[in-house]
Amino acid sequence: MTRFLLKRLVGLIFILLGVTFITFILGYLAPGDPIKESMGDHFNPVLWQNLRHAYGFDLPWYEQYLNYLVRLAHFDLGTSFHPQQRPVWDILKDGVPISVELSLWGSIVTLLMGVPIGIVAALKANTWLDTLNMGVALVLYSLPSFILAVFVQLLILWIDKTGVGWPVSGWGDSWQYTWGDIQYKLVPILTYGAAGYAYYARLTRTTMLEVLRQDFVRTARAKGLRERAVVFRHALRNAIIPLITAIGLLLGLLVTGSFFIENIFSIPGIANITVAAVSQRNYPVIQATTIMVAIGVVFGNLLSDILYGIVDPRIQSE
Repeated sequence: MTRFLLKRLVGLIFILLGVTFITFILGYLAPGDPIKESMGDHFNPVLWQNLRHAYGFDLPWYEQYLNYLVRLAHFDLGTSFHPQQRPVWDILKDGVPISVELSLWGSIVTLLMGVPIGIVAALKANTWLDTLNMGVALVLYSLPSFILAVFVQLLILWIDKTGVGWPVSGWGDSWQYTWGDIQYKLVPILTYGAAGYAYYARLTRTTMLEVLRQDFVRTARAKGLRERAVVFRHALRNAIIPLITAIGLLLGLLVTGSFFIENIFSIPGIANITVAAVSQRNYPVIQATTIMVAIGVVFGNLLSDILYGIVDPRIQSE
């Protein structure tokens, strides 16, 4: 198991280095001068030169990249252009907990809805229950998350005519669950969960159907095992590997949350910070959020590899 994980970890480190290089070089080659643009009508050549030196822009690109890697190794995400000389982490630290909270609870809702419904649909294949479940899943899967979020907001506004007073934007206090906080958080979390549930329901149904039709499942039933044991001990364990891959990606995106849902519900998470950084050409913030996504996906894949080895020890030998 140790050798298996070391091989995966070495490969993931090279992936992270590749992401850092691509992220850096895109910012380096982008047209224009973000410092000059940030100065606007107050451009001063002396101040401009001083700021370029402070940010290291007067160095060759390879020295800039090495300095960038050294800062990352010391958990330093760099210095922002807007506002100038402010550490990037100071800008992100308020948004990260909110995005993680939204993604974590939304992912839990996604899995609690998607996996059981997919199992039931597979066990009741080609019945009215399967048709109903997959029909709802297909509709939700076809709708982009931002369309679903807008539709939910309109629904809340329509219900609000009765005087309910349910909020349609905002988030409340991070990781606090008073009734007032829950009112802000419940709808975005359920929207996040509904947007992802359809994929996991359809994936679970497909993989379960494939396994349930195999010979070893028929043999287990012929031996007189209870249906629950056949489904969960034999079928689900063999069907879970594709799910582990999807769940690893889901966990890898916890930090960044859902950009569309955060924007539409005006949630002050990473999405709003990133969108503002793009409009301001604030490359250090854009690079930091990209690296955070990459690290999340890499560790999500590593977790998937660990779970692969637990579920099917044969994978460790590959």
